Amino acid sequence: MNRKIPEHTLNDGLKVPAIGLGTYSLKGEEGVKAMAAAMDAGYRLIDSAFNYENEGAVGKAIQRSSVPRDELLICSKLPGRRHAYKEALATIEESLYRAGLDYYDLYLIHWPNPKTDRYVEAWQAMIEARKRGYIRSIGVSNFLPEHLERLIQETGVTPSMNQVELHPFFDQADQRRKHAELGIVTESWSPLGRGNDIVEHEKIVRIGQAHGKTGAQVILRWHTQLGAIPIPKSGSLEHQQANLDIFDFELSAEEMDAISSFSREDGRLWGQDPSEYEEF
Repeated sequence: MNRKIPEHTLNDGLKVPAIGLGTYSLKGEEGVKAMAAAMDAGYRLIDSAFNYENEGAVGKAIQRSSVPRDELLICSKLPGRRHAYKEALATIEESLYRAGLDYYDLYLIHWPNPKTDRYVEAWQAMIEARKRGYIRSIGVSNFLPEHLERLIQETGVTPSMNQVELHPFFDQADQRRKHAELGIVTESWSPLGRGNDIVEHEKIVRIGQAHGKTGAQVILRWHTQLGAIPIPKSGSLEHQQANLDIFDFELSAEEMDAISSFSREDGRLWGQDPSEYEEF
């Protein structure tokens, strides 16, 4: 299936596909096979993290895939326990060694960990890592507007991307507005609500039937029309292919509103509020 996937241009000029592959829990030989198959099926943006303990599997999948390295955008993330400047730089190097890569296209600070309060120092290390050629584009994950503003104010460097929990139960409208204002691209983790039955909800299924699409395809399309980049995780080639097949239809304003109507203020599915949550 030959698909033309639209792209977003980040504030540093890097072009990123409008959908990517989440790899949380894809590990070992099975994970390598699933990720290599996804690359061959058309995925170019692959999202990993130091804490997923699968950067090695990502590197092996790149070797096995038929896609040249320079056509892929590989992302990893800095863990909370490595926010100190020197440790952050060593961790980024370690990430590269694990994956057998010369550079990451994207690297994000996984969580701000505001109680520990070393995320500005971590950001300074990321800026240095980009200068050294370890990373093409630097961003963050789970940062609230106040965290973003502090980074920009104290370093003068705006993240290219912020990866946040975003799904129909939590549409992040205020956060997305802030990103747009700052010129930061929004990426959605857990775009389908991970294990939640939203894809089978009668309202979603009905919208899907109107377009000849599944509930999951409808929700992923909703993300792209919000201007966010969803990164659904799937180890199944059938689901991987279906998740990419969302660029040949368009949701109406009414359908978009119907999906957004599920959103609520306390819609985080795992209670991980970045103003308090600490991930190490």
